[in-house]
Amino acid sequence: MEYSLLALPGLVIWSLVLCLPWRPWSTRESLDAEINEAHNLNLSQITVLIPARNEAEVIGKTLVSLKTQDDSLKIILINDQSSDDTSNIALRAELESLNIISGEPLPDGWSGKLWALEQGRKKVETEYILLLDADISLAPGTLASLLQKLESERLDLVSLMAFLRMSSFWEILLMPAFIYFFKLLYPFHLSNASSNKMFSKYVAAAAGGCILIRRNALEQIDGFNSLKDSLIDDCSLAHKIKANGGQIWIGLTHSAVSHRRYDTLQTIWNMVARTAYTQLHYSPLLLATCTLVMIVVFVLPVISIFLPGLTIKVIALLTLLIMVATYLPTLRFYGRHPAWGFALPFIGIIYLLMTWASALRHISGSGSSWKQRQYSQGTPIDSG
Repeated sequence: MEYSLLALPGLVIWSLVLCLPWRPWSTRESLDAEINEAHNLNLSQITVLIPARNEAEVIGKTLVSLKTQDDSLKIILINDQSSDDTSNIALRAELESLNIISGEPLPDGWSGKLWALEQGRKKVETEYILLLDADISLAPGTLASLLQKLESERLDLVSLMAFLRMSSFWEILLMPAFIYFFKLLYPFHLSNASSNKMFSKYVAAAAGGCILIRRNALEQIDGFNSLKDSLIDDCSLAHKIKANGGQIWIGLTHSAVSHRRYDTLQTIWNMVARTAYTQLHYSPLLLATCTLVMIVVFVLPVISIFLPGLTIKVIALLTLLIMVATYLPTLRFYGRHPAWGFALPFIGIIYLLMTWASALRHISGSGSSWKQRQYSQGTPIDSG
């Protein structure tokens, strides 16, 4: 009976996650390209802003994918002090509407991505702006589907969580869980609900890699200048739009695909450690709380299976089954085998260790580093 209490908290937490009315584990919030819509909508009122710093490896694919959207599409690429061949490769895409501007030196208090976007925003004259990361390709009809969604539902911001590359072992193991954990932290259903509904006013999420936004909605919050002291820029943008009375929407997709490679554990580790402690607002108390919760929901159920007593084994097994059940929709959405669900406790501990690595980097004074730039506490983190 004493041992059974060890596994019981995990069972309670996972049961709550499964039964929450907003279903944070669900993949029902999704949007994919509808090719027919691409022929019915004029995309000339959209300007694509692409911040690019040392993106020679990926920028070509991204620009080629924009050719399939609409000939009238306007594209501004902000070359953010690149030291590689980003600009020349972009020119090889031969897009008539492409305007490449050279980014100015980074001012104090800004992240590179936000500063690049702010420079591009000042040159936009169209009604809509698409914020697109340099590594994301759009399937034909994606942008038309985004615009259709925004206009038909009278939204101010529509965001797609890009389909991350899942080719190497570590990508297959960790990337679906990356999105799964993001959805648990920022339930899409609550984020997409109007701010006058219970709990929804506290949740606002966006995926910075692909965001379609009304220009006037962005101007009303003073553009990206209002975000320069925010910790996580994409979710902060969504929060400000929602707090200003705007309607936002975020969903999963197969139609916006990231081709950035994360082949090794080290590359994924660095990507997560760059922002994990920032998500906790640099708070030791939140770090301790997060650690306790992760141990309760991932470690104790596994340990409990090997402890003596039938009751605790049943509780532990039931906990693991519920845990895996909440992960299955994400695995199914990304075409992964259900058996990967049983690796979730191991995955959870890896992410906890990444969070601690992020905290230790901050405590040691090394801060966050991204694209040869160093960011200290209080500086917004590039999410792209």
